[in-house]
Amino acid sequence: MTVGLVGIQPVGELLPLDLVNTRANGPDTEVDTLDALPTFHAWLAAQDGRLSQPDEHPTEADRDTVRAVRAHVEAAVEHARQGTRPAEGVLRALTEAQRAAPAYRELDWDGEHVAAAIRRDGDYGTRIAAELAEATAVLLASPAARKIRRCEGPGCRMLFLPAHPKRRWCSPTLCGNRVRVARHYQRQKAESPESP
Repeated sequence: MTVGLVGIQPVGELLPLDLVNTRANGPDTEVDTLDALPTFHAWLAAQDGRLSQPDEHPTEADRDTVRAVRAHVEAAVEHARQGTRPAEGVLRALTEAQRAAPAYRELDWDGEHVAAAIRRDGDYGTRIAAELAEATAVLLASPAARKIRRCEGPGCRMLFLPAHPKRRWCSPTLCGNRVRVARHYQRQKAESPESP
């Protein structure tokens, strides 16, 4: 996984997991990357190449549309991880998000060949909600959905799809390092003689 921090969450997992991971446990409270427009913009920029990028700064309405889709993605992914059936409304909402801005191939002549670019109609929030819902549909329909794990780091709620079956943390440099440091501290504490 490539780790780039936007707020505190890693990016570089599958797109639906990156979306769910925009909500994280901070030191004192939950942190939501989608709460403020500047961090929402930063998250979108970190997804360049995976999500359509806006022509102008996304609006609060765009952000709210993405947050609504995130709630459905989070519920569907959690059920998929556990091998249980998601609520019918969750699946319907993800289908409707895709239907609101269906993908089509726009054909054009590039001077030598016919080029096809994937396009969607609608406002920016509707288009990226459709992209996020589509990526989620692909994930949910794949056997990989049952392999998604929640980080074992204390207090961490990040999701990831392990490339290796022994992976336990969202990031070896974040949660993995915290766990190793805590273990080292506990060993040192256990080995040192108690002070009078």
